[in-house]
Amino acid sequence: MTEAAHQMASNPLPPAQRIPGSVGIAAGPEIAIMDRDGKLLEPGAIGEVVIRGENVTLGYENNHKANAEAFVNGWFRTGDQGSLSPDGYLTLTGRLKEIINRGGENISPLEIDEVLMHHPAVMQVVTFAMPHEKLGEEVAAAVVLREGFTLTERELRDFAEIHLADFKVPKKILFMAEIPKGATGKLQRIGLAAKLGLKI
Repeated sequence: MTEAAHQMASNPLPPAQRIPGSVGIAAGPEIAIMDRDGKLLEPGAIGEVVIRGENVTLGYENNHKANAEAFVNGWFRTGDQGSLSPDGYLTLTGRLKEIINRGGENISPLEIDEVLMHHPAVMQVVTFAMPHEKLGEEVAAAVVLREGFTLTERELRDFAEIHLADFKVPKKILFMAEIPKGATGKLQRIGLAAKLGLKI
């Protein structure tokens, strides 16, 4: 990230260990995992990824509010959610702003993306929060199919149910020719429900 000028973690070269799904070990700043109250968590616990070090910004110029929100006890809050292994390997589980809060259950959309992408008919997927009258948010997904494949919403939900807890299975799946992207070319997750006019 820009605030870390630029790299935070990296998988080491052989013969050092590489862990599938991990972004590697600290490569510049110190990395830790913090809970919402500013307490550093033990290895294996999931929380917000925080960093500190000489290559981390000292703050945002003329923006006291942003600085107060971004820094806690000398650590910079990245906005990423993840965990550290006992030997310092970082695994990202999502962006905090993208976490789906379904009736108090926090659901990482990346976990659902990964499961749906394993279906042979799926070329691209983005899981996102959809407003729900009683639960606050519900799980939804936008899917682009591979050329020549057909798939129904029920078939994809049945596939997801094999690999996910029931509350994580998307209650709405939209099949699209293309998933909306932002100015940087990233798939749009935040605000996608509003853009598509979805709610329960």
